[in-house]
Amino acid sequence: MSEVENRRERLEFNKLQKRLRRHVGRAIADFNMIEEGDKIMVCLSGGKDSYAMLDILLNLQKTAPVNFELVAVNMDQKQPGFPEHILPEYLRSLGVPHHIVEKDTYSVVQEVVPEGKTTCSLCSRLRRGTLYGFAEEIGATKVALGHHKDDIVETLFLNMFYGGRLKAMPPKLRADDGRNIVIRPLAYCREEDIARYAQFKAFPIIPCNLCGSQENLQRQAIKQMLREWDKKFPGRSENIFAALTRVSPSQLADRDLYDFESLELDRSTPSAAERPDHLIQRQVNSWEPEDAQEAVPQYIEARNL
Repeated sequence: MSEVENRRERLEFNKLQKRLRRHVGRAIADFNMIEEGDKIMVCLSGGKDSYAMLDILLNLQKTAPVNFELVAVNMDQKQPGFPEHILPEYLRSLGVPHHIVEKDTYSVVQEVVPEGKTTCSLCSRLRRGTLYGFAEEIGATKVALGHHKDDIVETLFLNMFYGGRLKAMPPKLRADDGRNIVIRPLAYCREEDIARYAQFKAFPIIPCNLCGSQENLQRQAIKQMLREWDKKFPGRSENIFAALTRVSPSQLADRDLYDFESLELDRSTPSAAERPDHLIQRQVNSWEPEDAQEAVPQYIEARNL
């Protein structure tokens, strides 16, 4: 590789690294993910996402406005052929405190799931339950998972298409029993950026195909759909994620979330027809899609109904 190519590659890596750190830092700040004195249990699967998460958190730890501790944890599920030496060797080389939790969930999954069915869902539930329990054992105050923006958007559509629920993965979550708080520092990061970063850093990736199970086919179908949308309509996935951060309960239909039954008339403020034209225009402009000027009349009509 020539000197020019080397310089170009270093420049590309630096830009990518800064972008990922900025996204992670903003997600942490927006959702108050990490606080003074936190002990963060960083869950490592051996995949690109969790490696990148640990790497970025280690870098941010040096300049963060608060002091926090990082502990890496991997769960050895006793899958045949699992290269159990890779993660401990890598973590020792970094000098990162770590634990390997050994639990044979592989046998449980193989016994319970019928032959030919995907095992990913049950496998992840068993893994998550074990890791939550271990977080309490070591006194971790937060559990960090490596889900990124694409995972969150894909989960939204999986729940809509197959579960009939408007639900995704929040960047920060308190477990149902209240005993753990889960954070997703990569919530603002795109998968393609993480993949490139992992390639630059040459992480020792452990493929998740040791159990012989196919990856969740429904998720793969959603992933392909979103990939095609982004190719045809650049920025669509970004807009979908943004929609998750700007929810209007009164514009949906969940009676538990919004009190539709108690709605009453309120004519104490001037109607649209009585307001000065410049105020109406300013309100219309705030609704105007950036890439669709012709859509304005539709918004005007809907607002005046």
